[in-house]
Amino acid sequence: MTRIVAGSAGGRRLKVPPKGTRPTSDRVREALFSSLEALMDLDGVSVLDLYAGSGALGFEALSRGAGHATFVESDKRAAEVLKANARELGFGNTTIANRTAEAYVLGEGEKFDVVFADPPYAVGDDELAKVLRGIVPRLTPDAVLIVERASRSGEPAWPEKVESLRAKRYGDTAVYWGQVRSDG
Repeated sequence: MTRIVAGSAGGRRLKVPPKGTRPTSDRVREALFSSLEALMDLDGVSVLDLYAGSGALGFEALSRGAGHATFVESDKRAAEVLKANARELGFGNTTIANRTAEAYVLGEGEKFDVVFADPPYAVGDDELAKVLRGIVPRLTPDAVLIVERASRSGEPAWPEKVESLRAKRYGDTAVYWGQVRSDG
């Protein structure tokens, strides 16, 4: 069972796509958001949840005060689950894009304060690096990027304007943090 950990929707359950997704565990989300809220105030921020799956990361951010979340998911069934989760949680401040992360980051649109990227483990380093480079023009100054990967994958190649902040392992999962350099 996947649930919202805290905030206005704390304790509410999320539907999970039938297959092909790996929702971030409650334990990892709780630790991740504790660190994120120590780094920045989430009230009103704009969030991008790439490779969204069930949307656990983006919905957790909304529950904790984010102003808007955009969910990007290439699987049509998972995108339908995202829409259902948004409806059931009462979050109208969402955009759901049924596209690949690669296609989404090449487009123009709103700027983001926080980006979550939890790609399937099969996504290679080069493909992830391309997505991270592609999103940089759509980041606000001091935006935070959080990438979840298999521990064995190693830290992503951060784009030139992004500096590595920290890395933390949770069993087979590793969470990597980057932030847009204020001089960038």
